[in-house]
Amino acid sequence: MARWKPGVLAAFASAFLFGAGTPLAKWLLNDVSPWLLAGLLYLGSGIGLGLYRWLRGAPRPRLNPGEMRWLVAAVLCGGGIAPVLLMFGLSAMPASHAALLLNAEAVLTALLAWGLFRENVDRRIAIGMAAIVVGALLLSWPTHEVLLGTQVPASLWPALAVLLACLLWALDNNFTRRVALADASWIACVKGLAAGTTNLLLAFVAGAALPGALKLSAAMAVGFVAYGVSLTLFVVALRHLGASRAGAYFSTAPFVGAVVAVLFLAEPVTWQLLAAAALMAFGIWLHLTEHHAHAHQHEALEHEHLHAHPSPDGHHAHDHNPAFVGQHSHWHRHETMCHSHAHYPDAHHRHDHGQ
Repeated sequence: MARWKPGVLAAFASAFLFGAGTPLAKWLLNDVSPWLLAGLLYLGSGIGLGLYRWLRGAPRPRLNPGEMRWLVAAVLCGGGIAPVLLMFGLSAMPASHAALLLNAEAVLTALLAWGLFRENVDRRIAIGMAAIVVGALLLSWPTHEVLLGTQVPASLWPALAVLLACLLWALDNNFTRRVALADASWIACVKGLAAGTTNLLLAFVAGAALPGALKLSAAMAVGFVAYGVSLTLFVVALRHLGASRAGAYFSTAPFVGAVVAVLFLAEPVTWQLLAAAALMAFGIWLHLTEHHAHAHQHEALEHEHLHAHPSPDGHHAHDHNPAFVGQHSHWHRHETMCHSHAHYPDAHHRHDHGQ
């Protein structure tokens, strides 16, 4: 079935790794400032992926024209600012609540993809997003304080910080989609090194100090797995699924984080947590069971990215001399084509929809 395309499996794996990393980051915040931890997590991802690419002898990929500006914007939003906001939110709220609140990223990603980047989002996806939003509101609403006049209770600010981080990651997802055809591990490595270095320098200027060797090593290791490997897999998902669908599948990450927080950090299971989980599970189910197929036309296109022969959807039927079978990357041309098959809004299916 279409939902088991490689991008879906990559999105689920990415979600699992990132979700498990959220409560671990909460544990690290006991001895590390939020700003410093954000830098260590991303630096760990960048260094780890850099070593992986060096051991593989992976070459630096060539971006298609105009793609560098999207990568810079993604690094600034998703790597420079969003992780700091998440760490501040985590420092003042239960990790299980913050983990489920991160589901808002999928909703915001889809809304931006549809509203600003013209990616198709049908009624089923919209209903699923609405369910996830209601669940996020349940988690963010204060239970022991009352909103009086225009004063915002202190307990709202951690949730607002996490939601703002979700908005910036949603922008990051849509920007990264524009460069998702490039080597995924290289994109994640660049983002990790740039964001990690920037946040570490800012944290040191603010007076932060490095933790002990154990917490330092743990932060770098969590960053490599939960941010570096997870982001690499998510870029693969963006390549195959588009931003809104990849975000929908990735929204399973908070459930992983909430389960880890309850099982290993002994955090309480509240009615808000259960109600939000039920609503979000319903929204994710609607996303997972979507099916999209219609007749569509592809205009002529030239670009470079990793692809394979033979191509099941007919998009990579160009000739090779000598013949080549399997994964490879080179500059190639797609001729005009009209056909019908089940598809996602990936790099080869960014066509307009009449409704």
